[in-house]
Amino acid sequence: MNPFALRQAALRWFHRHKETQAWALLAPGFGWLGVFFLAPLLIMFGYSFMPRGEYGGVEAGFTLEHYARFADPLYIKILWRTLLDSTVCTLICLVTGYPVAYVVARATKWRNFLMFLVILPFWTSFLVRTFAMIFLLRDTGLVNTLLINLGVIQEPIIMLYTPFAVMLGLVYGFVPFMVLPIYASLEKLDLSLLEAAEVLGARPAERFFRITLPLSMPGVVAGCLLVFIPALGSFLTSDLLGGAKEILIGNLVQNQFTTARNWPFGSAASFIVMALVLLAVMIYLRARDRGNELGAQ
Repeated sequence: MNPFALRQAALRWFHRHKETQAWALLAPGFGWLGVFFLAPLLIMFGYSFMPRGEYGGVEAGFTLEHYARFADPLYIKILWRTLLDSTVCTLICLVTGYPVAYVVARATKWRNFLMFLVILPFWTSFLVRTFAMIFLLRDTGLVNTLLINLGVIQEPIIMLYTPFAVMLGLVYGFVPFMVLPIYASLEKLDLSLLEAAEVLGARPAERFFRITLPLSMPGVVAGCLLVFIPALGSFLTSDLLGGAKEILIGNLVQNQFTTARNWPFGSAASFIVMALVLLAVMIYLRARDRGNELGAQ
């Protein structure tokens, strides 16, 4: 068989089995997600409908009491507090992260260095960074010591183990997740549009709100989701910086799986929060698509 005919046969086989090869390339990733993500998720879903064991764990059976228990005003209050804190954290990250992303995207000489500073916190674990916040905020920490030495205050300000410390820790931990997607959107922005708007007499504020901000909205949406969802399930920050005084839904789930050993209720609480988040995201995406359709008309 001559080489040309062999090459043609190989190309025909490749085109005929192109879809099979694509699935073969995706198989390792799907396998990993199936074993280490989907399977534990299904196990937790099954646990949420099973009675709690006498000494922890689960027993055979079916019950909805764990979902009904979540309707208690105590847990509704914890859920509401968590949603409020996550929303405030997202808004603060957006307000502080957007200017940073804008400056990095517009920088030329120092862009790589500024991006290095943005991703530098990822070089250490979230736990280490949270402990660093403790050394900054405690009564004998760097902030109080500096303010006392400057004569601004006479006594240390109580910052650690307060809602302020929890919010500060959340913003500090998640603001890079807001900066990076917004930067990716702003970097691809066509500067000729801004130049054309300037030539037509648009002021800087008009150019920002009518061109820059709308074109960067995909990055804003992605950043808000990347901040809001992890903040919703965060428990380490409130434990370490809040002194376990401010219970969030993440702390509730963690306590149910560890201290209380009530796996079914912890699983039910997890899936209730997950369902609420998915519902909110779907409503938002539908409203956004509808707005885009109306705008196109």
